[in-house]
Amino acid sequence: MIISPGTLVAVVDGEKLALFENTGHLSISLTPRAMPHVAERASGTAGHTSSSANPDNDTQAEDGFAMGVAEVLNRLVLDHKVESLLVIAAPRTLGQLRKGWHKETAARVVGEIAKDLTGHSPDQIAAAIHKA
Repeated sequence: MIISPGTLVAVVDGEKLALFENTGHLSISLTPRAMPHVAERASGTAGHTSSSANPDNDTQAEDGFAMGVAEVLNRLVLDHKVESLLVIAAPRTLGQLRKGWHKETAARVVGEIAKDLTGHSPDQIAAAIHKA
């Protein structure tokens, strides 16, 4: 996958968010960005409580974190701080993120990689982007 310079790369799982900016012109070079505060939500869907028919508390916490990340990304896009966005997330988290994206955020997404790469180095993430 080729991404343009200035593309924001969000690497997310159910507990962590890492933001990078592609500063490379001929190749991918990821520079860490400041981490915004992610509001923790009680669950991914308002009104749900845990029971045998509903997700456990850990799953709800992960979904809630994903919705908080979606809110952060929406705010960055709507404040005109992001022109293009690449999202790398664990498959379940990616699904939750999509549910929370504003239409402007969805329009700025230039790619998605359904893989958990949190905790990986910028070089490892860049290699995964290049292979995608």
